[in-house]
Amino acid sequence: MKKVSVKNTEDNRRTLRGWHLFSSEICRKRIKIKKVCAYYFSATETTKKICEQMGKTAGEFLKLPFESYNFANPSIRKRANDLNESLIIFGMPVIAGRVPNLFVKYLKQLRIKNSIGVAIVLYGNRNFDDGLVELRDLMSSMGVCIIGCGAFVGEHSFSKILAKGRPDESDLQSAMEFSKKICAKIQKGELPMKTVIRGMRKPYRKHYMPRDRYGESIDIRKVKPVTDESKCTDCKICAEICPTGAIDRDDVSNVTGICIKCCACVKRCPENAKSFVDAGFIYHKEELEYKYGAYKNKIYL
Repeated sequence: MKKVSVKNTEDNRRTLRGWHLFSSEICRKRIKIKKVCAYYFSATETTKKICEQMGKTAGEFLKLPFESYNFANPSIRKRANDLNESLIIFGMPVIAGRVPNLFVKYLKQLRIKNSIGVAIVLYGNRNFDDGLVELRDLMSSMGVCIIGCGAFVGEHSFSKILAKGRPDESDLQSAMEFSKKICAKIQKGELPMKTVIRGMRKPYRKHYMPRDRYGESIDIRKVKPVTDESKCTDCKICAEICPTGAIDRDDVSNVTGICIKCCACVKRCPENAKSFVDAGFIYHKEELEYKYGAYKNKIYL
């Protein structure tokens, strides 16, 4: 993995289009951390792999206890989780180039004290657009001192081909090395952080909108998965793992709530009984698979 390096010169601060300098007033006070927390949304476990690798590495490096929370689980979002006085590896997948909008309200109400954070996004080979900047800004509004940011490639939620198997061993090794560099900065007391990362200041760009072969927009917001009754064993796994609780537990073929197309129910069904059959969805998925090849991870220190 090639590290992105952008010097903090006055010219860069003024003129780099699509990149900007960030430095937080929160970081101007002394922060003593007592633990390392991986706090992430991971429906198909790609974000989990990166965040837990970084969190465990940091815990060992700093000789601090490590805790892990996957708030894709609705029960985690309902309870109070102590993230104060922590190094937080905060991870989100990007959907249409942004932080999933259904969870922005939840993130905005979090309040965290005396903590240092690393913003991590996972993207499925197309682009992370303004997702990383948006997550960084949300974390800063929570009260977190941002010390680093990273965008890692993960297997696209729609596809078993696009970025297949990622994050792989090489990605996890990159995450480990990134975590060690973060820890070295903490030990040296290198705060406040000033760095340049890719993305636009508010207002962020609109969510990515797929288009068909005629250039017309494809709206997949209301598309829902279907169930192959001949394969379904009614094991209830899909209902249990759905981040929005959209699948009816009494009838798992019935999707009553909002589907964010995380594809947890599709990819984690042991019988491969769930799928999307909407023509627009399939066209978009196949177009992504055709157009986007290998992408590298991007880290910012």
